Amino acid sequence: MRICENPTSRAGRRTIGLPVPLIKLLHKHREEQNRERKEVGEEWEDKGYVFAQPTGGPLIPNTDYHHWKKLLEDVGVRDGRLHDARHTAGTVLLLLGVPDVVVDAIMGCEPGGYARMRARYMHVTGPLLKKVAKQVGDELWGAERSGRGRCGRPGRRPPDPN
Repeated sequence: MRICENPTSRAGRRTIGLPVPLIKLLHKHREEQNRERKEVGEEWEDKGYVFAQPTGGPLIPNTDYHHWKKLLEDVGVRDGRLHDARHTAGTVLLLLGVPDVVVDAIMGCEPGGYARMRARYMHVTGPLLKKVAKQVGDELWGAERSGRGRCGRPGRRPPDPN
């Protein structure tokens, strides 16, 4: 499948993993595109595009923009730029605890710019801060129940928070 003919950087041409439901949707899309190909016959422009006009040619450059705006409106989500989805993706990867090296590969960060790119696209959220606070609390005060820390070593107990 060809997504981008001329990526803007080396990192723009990369292999990533896709969730199985997305793979199924892409297979369904290919089947629909094959039906379109048969319907238009010789008028089909076989350019290798995954997302194309009904005759196989390239989409008008701002087509995805209009689809994005309609999608946001249809599902009742605040208006935003298509590029904002990249921020959402980075933040979801952070929430899932995906290792930085994997995030960098998925997001297409150039060597040397990893930390800067993560800071730009990954946003610390309230639920993430609460999760970390719970983990720290469980580690410190949860250890009080057994008198041992997570590693099983005896240690000083922190003061009772109550």
